[in-house]
Amino acid sequence: ALQGAPTLTPPAGNGVATQLALVARVISARSQLGATRQVFLTSLGGFDTHSNQQAAHTALLTQLADAIGWFQSTMAQLGTANNVTLFTASDFGRALLSNGDGCDHGWGAHHFVVGGAVKGAQVYGSFPDLTANAPTDAGNGRLIPTTSVEQYAATMASWMGVGASDLRLILPNLPNFATETLGFMN
Repeated sequence: ALQGAPTLTPPAGNGVATQLALVARVISARSQLGATRQVFLTSLGGFDTHSNQQAAHTALLTQLADAIGWFQSTMAQLGTANNVTLFTASDFGRALLSNGDGCDHGWGAHHFVVGGAVKGAQVYGSFPDLTANAPTDAGNGRLIPTTSVEQYAATMASWMGVGASDLRLILPNLPNFATETLGFMN
C-alpha cells in the first residue's frame, strides 16, 4: 500500500517529523489498507534532564513544534486534517523548585491536541497555583495535575466513536473525575 503513497520530506534532522512522515504515508494509504480508524505512536526522548534544562528543553520543544507544524500542514495537503488528531502525552512533568542546576521529576505536564476537528486556541484544565506549598503542591514543587490524561483519552475516544458505556471499560479510572470528557473535539 505504501508503494502508491506520496513521498514526503520532513524537516531535516528532526526524528519526530521523520516518524510522523511515515504515519502520514500510512494515513494516505488508508483506503488500500481498509482502515477506518488508526492509532499511531511516535516518541521523542531526552526530556529526563536534571540540569541544563533551559537549553535542552528549548531544543526538544522546538523539534516537537516543528514536527507538529509540518505534520498538520501535511495533513491539510492530504485533505485529512479534519479526520486526524495528534495528541502529546508524557509520563512525567517537572517540579517547580530548583535542584541547583535544573529541577526534578514532577507530575503535572502540558499536552497538545492538534487537528482540524479540535476546538483549538483554548486551554483545558485549570492552570495551577505556582506558589510554594499551594493546595496542589505535593511537596518540592511537584504539582498535582488538575486534569487527567484519561479525560483527554476519553474525549478522543468519544470522537472516534467509542460509546459512553464503553469508555469506562477502556478507562476504568474515568469515574473518579467529575468531568469525564473535556469537550475539545468537534
